[in-house]
Amino acid sequence: MAKLVVALDVREKDQLEKLLKELNGFPIWVKVGLEAVCAFGLSIIPELKRMGLSVFADMKLHDIPHTVESAARVITRSGADMLNVHCTGGKAMCQAAVFGAKDEAEKLNISKPLVLGVTILTSMGVEDLGLIGMRGTTKDTVLRLATLGKESGLDGIISSAQEIKVVREYFGKDFKILTPGIRPKGNELNDQKRVTTPEEAVKAGADFLVVGRPITAATSPKEAIEKILKEIEEAEKN
Repeated sequence: MAKLVVALDVREKDQLEKLLKELNGFPIWVKVGLEAVCAFGLSIIPELKRMGLSVFADMKLHDIPHTVESAARVITRSGADMLNVHCTGGKAMCQAAVFGAKDEAEKLNISKPLVLGVTILTSMGVEDLGLIGMRGTTKDTVLRLATLGKESGLDGIISSAQEIKVVREYFGKDFKILTPGIRPKGNELNDQKRVTTPEEAVKAGADFLVVGRPITAATSPKEAIEKILKEIEEAEKN
């Protein structure tokens, strides 16, 4: 079953604690990104793990291979279940992240976190790709970066639902796909451009669905989660 990943994009402790109470008891993952880690430090990850939550450390590593390897080791040591890198950092950098996570996990005798590669941010459209020197369609670019990620040993990629089918055709079911930019029907797009509903993402073949503001900014985050989980369940039945 596709996993719901709730983005804990908050920077105030009371807001985080209030949100975590709403999440209690649901079969979900949580994502901590730059905002949360800058506010609370990496110590937030073991805290979330002690609550029984699976944690995605959304740090989008992008630096020289040695630095990325070291950062992957630190994130692995924190107990994160998944971390990510930018595929645009190149094959050597992606390989360094995989090696760092695997080697550190073996030293600590713990499970290696999944290492995924960011392809194209869902806040970017084809016109944005041209401005940074990338040619071709969004799908072409995602497929090219996914190929680099696969050859580098990554466990999967991060892409919008619009590219899931072509990635599945090329790499099969074992290559993980995490899809951000999930917006239930009737929700605002905010700063996202390439969005999709939970139902569409599941039917396309996503393994993980990241949802942020439609849950965290909802009047009742608990009701929002229940609705999305039900939509995921119904989509997998059909």
